[in-house]
Amino acid sequence: MKFNNFSKNTYKYFYLTFSLIVTFWFISLFEIYMTASTGSPTSNIGITLGYKLLNDFWAALGIGLLFLPIFFLTLLIKRPVGIILIMVLFTLVILGQFSLMKYGLTTRLNLGADLLGYSMDDIKMTVVSSESFSFLYFLPFIVFPIIFLSINYFLNKYVGTRQMFAVTAIIVILFGSLKLVLSNSSANNYQNKLFFLVDDIIRFQNEKREANAYNLHGRNDYPFLKPFKDTKDVLGPFFNIHEEKPNIVIIIVEGLGSEFVGDYDYAGFTPFLDSLIPKSLYWKNFICATGRSFGVMPALLGSLPYGEMGFLELNPTPTHISLISVLKANGYTTSYYAGHQASFDRKINFLEYNGIDHLIDEDKFGPGYFKTNEDPKSFSWGYPDAEIFRKTLSSLDGKKLPRLDIVRTQTNHEPFDFPSKEVYIEKIDSILNSRSDFGLPKEEISAHKDIFASVLYTDNSIKYFMDEYSKRPEFKNTIFIITGDHRLIPLPQKNKLCRYQVPLFIYSPLLKKAVKFNSISSHLDVTPSLLSFLMNNYKLNKLKDAAWLGEGIDTVKHFRNIHQIPLMRYKGSINDFIYKDYFLSEGELYKIDEHLGTYKITEVELLKEISDSFLEFKKLNAYVTKQNRIFPDSLNIYTQPAVQFTKEELATIKELTEGLNFDETFMVAREFAFDRKYKKAKLLCNYILNELPNYGDVRTLKGRILAWEGKYENAEIELLNVVKRSPYYEGGYSALLDLYWWSEQDEKAIEIAKKVKENEIKNPDIGFKLAKAYQRMNNLDKANKLIDSILQLYPNNENYKSFKKSIN
Repeated sequence: MKFNNFSKNTYKYFYLTFSLIVTFWFISLFEIYMTASTGSPTSNIGITLGYKLLNDFWAALGIGLLFLPIFFLTLLIKRPVGIILIMVLFTLVILGQFSLMKYGLTTRLNLGADLLGYSMDDIKMTVVSSESFSFLYFLPFIVFPIIFLSINYFLNKYVGTRQMFAVTAIIVILFGSLKLVLSNSSANNYQNKLFFLVDDIIRFQNEKREANAYNLHGRNDYPFLKPFKDTKDVLGPFFNIHEEKPNIVIIIVEGLGSEFVGDYDYAGFTPFLDSLIPKSLYWKNFICATGRSFGVMPALLGSLPYGEMGFLELNPTPTHISLISVLKANGYTTSYYAGHQASFDRKINFLEYNGIDHLIDEDKFGPGYFKTNEDPKSFSWGYPDAEIFRKTLSSLDGKKLPRLDIVRTQTNHEPFDFPSKEVYIEKIDSILNSRSDFGLPKEEISAHKDIFASVLYTDNSIKYFMDEYSKRPEFKNTIFIITGDHRLIPLPQKNKLCRYQVPLFIYSPLLKKAVKFNSISSHLDVTPSLLSFLMNNYKLNKLKDAAWLGEGIDTVKHFRNIHQIPLMRYKGSINDFIYKDYFLSEGELYKIDEHLGTYKITEVELLKEISDSFLEFKKLNAYVTKQNRIFPDSLNIYTQPAVQFTKEELATIKELTEGLNFDETFMVAREFAFDRKYKKAKLLCNYILNELPNYGDVRTLKGRILAWEGKYENAEIELLNVVKRSPYYEGGYSALLDLYWWSEQDEKAIEIAKKVKENEIKNPDIGFKLAKAYQRMNNLDKANKLIDSILQLYPNNENYKSFKKSIN
């Protein structure tokens, strides 16, 4: 009897597994339908569907086998529990599969090991920005579990076990044979999403173990270190050289792929950038180092290696130099402008390590600038491109020349929200109606109007910036560098390489002539060439040694590639490699043509040669980033490292923060501070600030602790730093006024109050503290006026009323 019950429940498990397979098939059908409905081209729907059904079958069958031991164990405990538990687990699997499918529809990539490279806050921000939430958005999350349960009910009620086993046996034999014969079915775009995620994480962990197994400890050299003079000055011949050092403006445009500029498929939506081509040095076959934004700054500004998850994720930051640090050491005022939080992707850590003078991000815009989606219930990346450029222009006056200004746009990113969006969409309609010479079907453009409108808006924003900058006296001695961080993700890709193809413009009134280049270079080559140009033609302190990954920009006009360019498609995936005119991607070799088109080739010896070169880079990448062997500390006079912790301090931090996020760690630090355990509190503050330098509450707490310890001078430095970083954060001003009260520096309180007024901060407690300072300075008239203005708004506040009486 027990055997019969056991056998009966095993059949039920079998039905559940088959229901999971069929539900996966429905999800794949939904994915193909959604892809087609957006106007995205599908090479062959029949082949795509067949391959997806094949991969879904084996993925679901594998999940069924994986959960089978759990099912058997629960049967031994209590029979119904096993069935219910598997139903719940399979439902969660279905929700996971559908979520990954939605992610793939948005990004045109399967989610893989890059998941490990983002914090929960970063993931939340990315997801919220990429999706428009509504009832219809969540409906499929309800429908597909219902489909699963309905299929299971139907099979249990109407299909016999013998029939089910027979059908399954036939499918296993058929699909097994097809899997062996159809090698193309293993391509990423056909893979089951859950299978790809798990497989890619396993791949990443295996590569990580292999990297750790490399012989990293038997050497102490710096393999990328080379004499600076080895980088030739290839830009000098194109410029008129004057004695005055030129200003450098670098504009990093979110999502700007080469396809939008010049004569490529998506051309016609960047009229201003197109107008710069005949006035600039222009490379159309230029390559970004990573398929997402996290890699552009280390590559473009430092020509740096990748580490496991991208250079910005390396902690502690390896010793290195960059365009920022070298130019700062040579008298340049260095600034970074962006409309989002600089802490995202740890950009601020890179910038501050390299000594950036001025960092303007979302927290420093202030009144008069308008965010996208200012409704507090809506997600906003921050300020749109026109506002970023407007803020940049308003901040230039008073900054000492020469300057390095780095401007980062962001509007060409999901959710593609920006001012006057409807006006720009109407312009897209007008372009569609007036032209017929597009390199792609008009239906595809119509399906992505918001993206093309966003590109047009960004192009217009750049035009505004350049027009306004041209009116400035320093314009005639300024070099502008414009490039994309990567190619726009949501649009269909013609091949695996096009994700990395971005334009490079070098535009300046100093140029002798404009030239178009078809040769391949990358972001890794920009800093070496730019510094070589500056140091060979202007009075700068010469670098003796450098540690660039790139070798310098190729200024040959015809198509060729003299570089070896490793590429990180996403965090955790250094799987692509350009070698001469070949492209290695996930073990497959492609030939590159002069338009960066690719076609697959089979040449065993060449594949081995290129694969060996790629492997050698991976070994060096692991070595230099794990062992801090990029650039010697003894030669680095350009940068200041962040706080370094001793082994004992690291052990204490690990003990105190285990399982806590940074917000929770801050609460622990605050409790330590209130209990007068100042040493532990400051240690935790330093730990958080190493990762999040702009965390105002933490830096304010650290400043208050120093004040409570009587270290007023150090406390003032820390709190002024808070105000500098976050000029519209009330807590920093309040803490400063407390400090000045405790240390009897009332004159300084009056000075800081001017900044409060200038930044339009309306906080009654700040006004109250200022009134107290005026009272102690015997300026009773101003104290009275201040407290009267506060009492008008808060007439029942006992502290304010009591203070008013004390004055009189």
